[in-house]
Amino acid sequence: MTDDTLVLARRAAAGDEQALATLLSHHLPAVRAFVRAHMGPQLRAHESSSDLVQSVCRELLTHQERFQYPGEQQFLAWLYTTARRKISNRVRDLGRDKRDARREIGGLTESAMAELGAAYARVSSPSGRVLRAEEIARLEAAIDQLPEEQREVVTLAHIAGLSRAEIGAQMGKTEEAVRALLHRAKARLAILLEDAVG
Repeated sequence: MTDDTLVLARRAAAGDEQALATLLSHHLPAVRAFVRAHMGPQLRAHESSSDLVQSVCRELLTHQERFQYPGEQQFLAWLYTTARRKISNRVRDLGRDKRDARREIGGLTESAMAELGAAYARVSSPSGRVLRAEEIARLEAAIDQLPEEQREVVTLAHIAGLSRAEIGAQMGKTEEAVRALLHRAKARLAILLEDAVG
């Protein structure tokens, strides 16, 4: 964590709304990718990931008094826990509503697509190049097929950028268990992506 980030974090913990907004904007690309990766195809067909991300940010800004900043790990846990809860709530609401009129999300803006492609590249592109729209769709379809625990570990490691120790703390696992789970998840993801191409 840089000195500037630490100063922002302390100001945000003291109630500075602008400092919290700046912290959130720093993590926004990873949050967007995390949200899309956890939405699943049914929710993506009915809900804009941008709407969910805005809802996460709005909740964090609205309930800023709950914000404590003992460290970056705790901030990220707070951020991604809120995102995960928002997604779960929307999935539950969608199931309850059982809407027949499907609202297809036409696509992302070019800049949002580039941002998402850059975040997803950390999951599947060894060269780190930004993924194109069809590669993003293929990766999301493969992520959707992962068991929930594997999806969680992949997104926390490669999208959120958490260390194995931080993931372990968040998931209630040892670092070694996280390493093993991540290894299995990446192997499964590679097979799913290969099957999608072949």
